[in-house]
Amino acid sequence: MEEHAVTGPRLRIALAQVTAGADFDAVVGRAAGEGADVVVFPEMISNGYARFDPADPAARAAWIEAAEPLDGAFIGRFRAAARRHGIAVVATLLERAAPQPFNAALLIDTSGEIVLHQRKRHICFFDAPEEACAAGDRSAVVRLPTNAGEVSVGMMICMDREYSDVADDLVRQGAEVVLVPNSCWLRDDPEIGDVRLCGVRAMAFETVMAIAVANYPAPKDDGHSVVVDPLGRIVAMGGTAPDLVVGDIDLEALRRLQKSEWFRRVSPQR
Repeated sequence: MEEHAVTGPRLRIALAQVTAGADFDAVVGRAAGEGADVVVFPEMISNGYARFDPADPAARAAWIEAAEPLDGAFIGRFRAAARRHGIAVVATLLERAAPQPFNAALLIDTSGEIVLHQRKRHICFFDAPEEACAAGDRSAVVRLPTNAGEVSVGMMICMDREYSDVADDLVRQGAEVVLVPNSCWLRDDPEIGDVRLCGVRAMAFETVMAIAVANYPAPKDDGHSVVVDPLGRIVAMGGTAPDLVVGDIDLEALRRLQKSEWFRRVSPQR
């Protein structure tokens, strides 16, 4: 991991590299105790990104039936934890909707309010479980109050980070930091190695945004949750075991880079 000192105002991001069986309130409390401004959970933590047999209609129906409503008890736990511990939280879920559920992420502020609702735009339509999901159609950016002042925050969900249209939408809206709930092998994929990790670093450099990816630990995925600065440098990365990965983003340096590297953010495609 590369070490980079933060000398100015900083956004502290905690990545909850945990499974669906974790004590979510305790994780949020630990992140707050570490001084984090926001804690991010992996993709679809409501069911642990569980799979079903696509050849079994009953299994598919049961998986969909288990989807969580936005106003239900599952999300209520995260909203209460955000209020109790005074920290923003990115909670993830299979979101109940008709005719199909969504793979969704919610940014909850310290008052427990949902300030950003993101649905995965590029679903894995070619495989279970996401072949049962509908795709989202938009991305948004919000100004999130933090201990270092307001920060422009957007979200991607897993495979969204592999498509330039999502990054371009966030750049156009002035995103400074992108939070990414994830579920796949990032560094040690048996076929492609660290290509996905390299892609995160390249995207951060190309868009002049800081990016933080929260992944599941082994054996589900390979961990390596990571915080990357707007130069594509790794400022924090986990191993393979369950962990809370904490990294700081130098906001003064980020904003200085966005001004000096302005041409990356106003290309014809954006």
